Amino acid sequence: MANTTRKKRRRSPFVRTILRLFFILLLLSMLVAYISNQVSISSRRAELQTLSEQIEQQKTQNEEMKRILSGDADDVTEWVARDSYNYAAPNERIFVDVTGN
Repeated sequence: MANTTRKKRRRSPFVRTILRLFFILLLLSMLVAYISNQVSISSRRAELQTLSEQIEQQKTQNEEMKRILSGDADDVTEWVARDSYNYAAPNERIFVDVTGN
């Protein structure tokens, strides 16, 4: 008997429409946030790849410098002359790549 006396509360069509609209807007905002995060992750991965390549190049340069500096004074002098002043040894041919790569 208690069930028959209790009135069913029905929401008005206006309230249902507002709730549906709110739910749709919530889903759309979540979708936009997800896409934005994916784009950000992609750009960060590309940046990480670039930085990793730069680190490897720097490590190679560091190893070359250690190798050169661990040698005797003549090797260091020769390296400075070749690298900084573009000098060459007598009867040495130097090839220059002019392709721009």
